[in-house]
Amino acid sequence: MPKMIFLNLPVKDLAAATRFYEAIGCTKNDQFSDENASSMMWSDAIVFHLLTHDYFSTFAHKPIADAHRSVGMLIALSCGRRSDVDEMVDAAAAAGGTADPRERQDMGFMYVRSFVDPDGHVFEPAWMDMSAMGGA
Repeated sequence: MPKMIFLNLPVKDLAAATRFYEAIGCTKNDQFSDENASSMMWSDAIVFHLLTHDYFSTFAHKPIADAHRSVGMLIALSCGRRSDVDEMVDAAAAAGGTADPRERQDMGFMYVRSFVDPDGHVFEPAWMDMSAMGGA
């Protein structure tokens, strides 16, 4: 089995969250989805498991954090083109997320924006021109 990342995210409205993640480019894997969870494939190696609060609580030994009030992590996603960053943030905003909660970062060789999903989880789509990095 290849190394993969599974991010388990608590969501208040599973159907709305599923639509949101489809809008930013994920594909739902019905094999691992039901009334409690949606398995959303970002790539062959990265999967967002959207879990209802009740279901998420069966795995967690702490209370669910309010991601609207505090940040526990920033989820950075690489994009193949600079324009992909803008397209993802625009799609997130159109699907009910919040675009650019902080200023864009444009360093020429790297371009980063951010958005917040309807449940408060923070994402940072980024593009980087590795050839411009030189010896790095």
